[in-house]
Amino acid sequence: MKLPTPNVWPLARTGQRLLLRAKRQETSVDGHRMVFLERGQANPGTPTLVLLHGFASMKENWAFWMQQLPSHWHLLVPDLPGLGESQYRPGADYGYESQAARLGQWLSGSNNHHLHIAGSSMGGAIAALLAHQLTVPPRTLTLLNSAGIPESPGTAPTTATRPTTDSVLIPRDWAGVYRMFNSVGQGKPTLPGIAMTGLLGPDLMKRRPSLQHIFNDMVADPMAPTRYLGAHTPPLQVQWGDKDTITPTRCVDWLTSAVPDADIHVFRGVGHLPMLETPKRSAAALSGFIKQHNH
Repeated sequence: MKLPTPNVWPLARTGQRLLLRAKRQETSVDGHRMVFLERGQANPGTPTLVLLHGFASMKENWAFWMQQLPSHWHLLVPDLPGLGESQYRPGADYGYESQAARLGQWLSGSNNHHLHIAGSSMGGAIAALLAHQLTVPPRTLTLLNSAGIPESPGTAPTTATRPTTDSVLIPRDWAGVYRMFNSVGQGKPTLPGIAMTGLLGPDLMKRRPSLQHIFNDMVADPMAPTRYLGAHTPPLQVQWGDKDTITPTRCVDWLTSAVPDADIHVFRGVGHLPMLETPKRSAAALSGFIKQHNH
């Protein structure tokens, strides 16, 4: 008889939160229970930074950044609805527009005039929409290897390859989990990738149906950010890894064309996740950018 593989991630997640000195908070948005980490408080003149993770990921992806960012900043780090500890609903829509609307509802009561938003991959696409939909725009928007960006200037495709259950981001077995964690970076196996395979494998395989649903909704409107990014975009910082195998560096060319004044950082030897692969450099770039515009 084959024994089930133990899921040790909830215990590891709690330990990480305690080390980060962050509080676990819950709220309700659009019928979803949403869990988020909060560190610090919203004080006059103090940046409030919202960090949005990518597909098949969770709030803990920002742990290395949380260690590097100024300790007096107010950090809000949610598990996006449908992912992490936040509630998944089979009948809900998880496209970029719907997710941005939920987060806008969440932030609407904060009345914070020193808000900054950063998003990675799928979270970047959602962040781009959110930044343009808030009644009071954020002071800055930072996109890290963002989804939803065309690969060449002057194009804004409205369709994408239809999703399949063979996506590297929707693993069906241990081999798929290993392939996922060792391809989203530089495309090569890494010690962190191997460690994350063991730590998160059971949780990811259990989530396969919900991940497929969320992925389907994402690619139903894959280039939604292109409807927003442009002349009215808040001060924009772009962070990208030049070894990314998911969102090629060519996407940066489209961003610089759409927002010519963007602050661009392309990290050599880095893949899809700068905040995990080069946290010190990427957090320093963000900190300087926020300090420049937090007035």
